[in-house]
Amino acid sequence: MPRQLPHVALSQYAHDREGMHRTDDEWLAQRWALDSTRVLVLAGSRLRPVDGRVNWVSPRETPAGTRILLGHSDDVTRFAVIAQPGDVPGEREEWIGLRDLFPRLLAGDDTLAADIPLLFHAIGMAEWHWATRFCPRCGGGLESTHAGHELQCTSCGKRQFPRTDPAVIMAVTTGEPGGDDERILLGRQVSWPEGRFSTLAGFCEPGETLEAAVRREVLEESGVRVAEVSYFGNQPWPLPASLMIGFTARAETQEIKVDGVEIAEARWFSRADLRGETEHAIKVPTGISISSSLMEDWLGEPLHAGW
Repeated sequence: MPRQLPHVALSQYAHDREGMHRTDDEWLAQRWALDSTRVLVLAGSRLRPVDGRVNWVSPRETPAGTRILLGHSDDVTRFAVIAQPGDVPGEREEWIGLRDLFPRLLAGDDTLAADIPLLFHAIGMAEWHWATRFCPRCGGGLESTHAGHELQCTSCGKRQFPRTDPAVIMAVTTGEPGGDDERILLGRQVSWPEGRFSTLAGFCEPGETLEAAVRREVLEESGVRVAEVSYFGNQPWPLPASLMIGFTARAETQEIKVDGVEIAEARWFSRADLRGETEHAIKVPTGISISSSLMEDWLGEPLHAGW
């Protein structure tokens, strides 16, 4: 990947998560008491920007809630507090989801880019806490431990850990690599409007390798058989709990037969199509997602028309 691609913005400012201190109550209390410590308050899994920026506050400004140690960035210790929506200030519409911040990343907001790994950490944890209310073994209540990174059943003692679901996402191509006849396979989900396309994707199943998941998902969704599969990159995607693992793949068949359940339409597109130079008017994701990176890497330049 010679150029910096869109999804790299989500991981270039990785923070130290201070995992060794999650059970050190004295250290946690000392850090919480520092004037320099900063806290992100979440209502469920939503945040409230102030003047268009992430609103980091001091510990004394936080409502009651579940405290999550995020770690440190730029020598500042950072926490998140997950509060009940009714316990936070402001109007309901002032609290937004993570996806609503993405347009500012596209506008080159470096301040937000530095916050993105912290936001993904915080909101990923908030989504897990929000969805994990009771012990799956006995139905008992759960108590937050390890600075918010574990939940322990108050009845049977079973521990729960944050969940991340691995998902594969792939740029499938056919034709001579780099040649004029090379094409990329893109699909349109059933819920998407006409003309909106992206790379195929799907979740890895238990007992399955990532490469096998690529081949299975492409075959199930489009009817195309894939041979060679190569790793491209990965991206955390806590919307609500995915890790997107990108691949490039070479097709060994070209006939398309969509499943009609997840994918309504799939087609082979040329580079001229993605540049908007042909009659095939399509919209593709020009954002910070790894889907954009996969297509831009194949195209060799930024995407033309996005959504």
